[in-house]
Amino acid sequence: MTDVEKQIKDTVKNGGVLAMLYFDIHAKSKELVQELGTGFINNMIQKQGVVMALGEIDEPVGGEEGKNWSSCISLKILTRDFKALSAICMAHSPFTIEILRPDEIVLPLNEAHDLLGTMSATTAEYKRYILTKLAKPGEMASIEENLMQRAKMGKKILGDKK
Repeated sequence: MTDVEKQIKDTVKNGGVLAMLYFDIHAKSKELVQELGTGFINNMIQKQGVVMALGEIDEPVGGEEGKNWSSCISLKILTRDFKALSAICMAHSPFTIEILRPDEIVLPLNEAHDLLGTMSATTAEYKRYILTKLAKPGEMASIEENLMQRAKMGKKILGDKK
C-alpha cells in the first residue's frame, strides 16, 4: 500500500471523504484557461479541510471567431470530513460531484446542524448580494429594514435559548 493510499484509507476511516469534482472554466485565450485552471487547482489544495488534492485540466477547446476558450477541470480531493467538502462545493459550484469513498455518509446531528447553518449563511449572503445589486434606490431602505428585522428575531431566539 502506498503512502497516499494509506493516508486516504486512514482519513476516510476517521470521517474523511474522497471525491471527484468537475468544474468548467472559460477565458479569452487557451493560455489563460490553462493559467486560471492551474491557479484554481492550487487554491483548492490550500482550502481549509483539504487533506490532499490532485487536479487535471483538459485541453482547452473553442476560441473560434472571438469566442471564449473552455476546458474542464477534474479534481480528486480528499477532505477531512463531509462538511469541508460541502463548503468547497458551496463556494465553488462544481458542475458535478462523485463521492468515491466512503460508500455511505453518516452525519451526527451536531454536524448536520453545522452543515445546514453553513448552507443557510451562504445562501443568505448570495441573496443579500443579489438583492443589493439589483435593487432600485427606493427599494434599498425596505431591504435594509427586512435585514434588521431578521437580525432582531435571531437575537431574540438566541436570547430565549439561554
